[in-house]
Amino acid sequence: MFTFTHALAVLAALGMSTASLADTVSARNGDDTFFAGSQLSQSVDTVGDTFMAARSVNVDGATQGDLHIAGLDISVNTDVVEDLYAMGGTLVVRSAVAEDMTAAGLSLRTESSSLTQGNARLLGNTVTIEGPVQGALSVIGRDVILNAAIGGDARILAQTLTFGPDAVVSGTLTYSTEGKIPVPDRVAPADRVVFEKIAGGRVWEEWQDMGKDMPAFPTFMSILFGFAIALLFFLVLGALMLGFMPKRLAKMRRSIAEAPGQSLLLGVIGLSVLFGMVPITAMTIVGLPFVPVVLLAIVVLWTLGYALGAYSVSMRLWSALGGSDEPSNVARLLVFAAAIIFVALLNFIPFVGWVANFTLVLLGIGAMTRSVFQSLLGNPDVALDVDLKPLEE
Repeated sequence: MFTFTHALAVLAALGMSTASLADTVSARNGDDTFFAGSQLSQSVDTVGDTFMAARSVNVDGATQGDLHIAGLDISVNTDVVEDLYAMGGTLVVRSAVAEDMTAAGLSLRTESSSLTQGNARLLGNTVTIEGPVQGALSVIGRDVILNAAIGGDARILAQTLTFGPDAVVSGTLTYSTEGKIPVPDRVAPADRVVFEKIAGGRVWEEWQDMGKDMPAFPTFMSILFGFAIALLFFLVLGALMLGFMPKRLAKMRRSIAEAPGQSLLLGVIGLSVLFGMVPITAMTIVGLPFVPVVLLAIVVLWTLGYALGAYSVSMRLWSALGGSDEPSNVARLLVFAAAIIFVALLNFIPFVGWVANFTLVLLGIGAMTRSVFQSLLGNPDVALDVDLKPLEE
């Protein structure tokens, strides 16, 4: 069976990739049908499982498989032949579910027209159950209102629990609140009611005990150790680049020194392309498995761009201060290490540190973008120099 966690992972990816779309995107893969967009008002008639993700979802019709929905504002009017999995900010279920229902939301409501023939598992801040459940009911919520017939056992954990006139529990009612509350006999007789007290103070004590194992702020030694590891990483990275690609590294460094403005602009373009690949890849639906690869590529290129930018700026300052134009690799690494330490210290200055770090990233990615363009299109600078050379008579 498709798990709730798996469903949420797929839907979250769909939601992130299509949050800015005004139109509905749909695709099929085998018996699975996918819908995504900014606002979905969809009538479905699917033979397999259905996946939907949007800021606002209003769905009706019928699906012969499982129905998976994620969004901020969800209204379910679709008869589901198998299981329903839903997660949203405001969630209302009005349709019949032939098997189990698993739902979570800040405001969660099942209306009287909603019949769950299997088990219902509900989680929310405010949970209102008006739709009958033929199986077992499990609820965790801050404020829970039960106003429906439950065919099996019911287990409810809540801060406040209220019973409506239609509330009936045919099995055992187990409820946990801060204090014992009266349960009407029409809901369940006393011999089928179990009260398990929860103490808010005990819950907070458990959270505090968990926090004792993890300090709120890292110690000075842990910060120093983490910085040493990061510095060592960049030094090893720099040594590898100097050892395996010295000429290409020198070329990219010179491009930053000769045209820093163009490098910044190309860095913006290159970074925009990288981030733009995430929604573009996910919008194809079949490209969803490759989204983590794109995200990993962004992290790698961001790190390489930062290192290249810091190295290029530090070498430019080294030359400006009278250093050798062609220092040894050891001297280059020492200058690079000094730049990393200096930029790290800038992070203690609000805003300035972020601007400095981001500028280095743009410079480095801009140099790499220029290198890619020249590899694909050739070097336009050479042709430009030839074209502008005056003719000799």
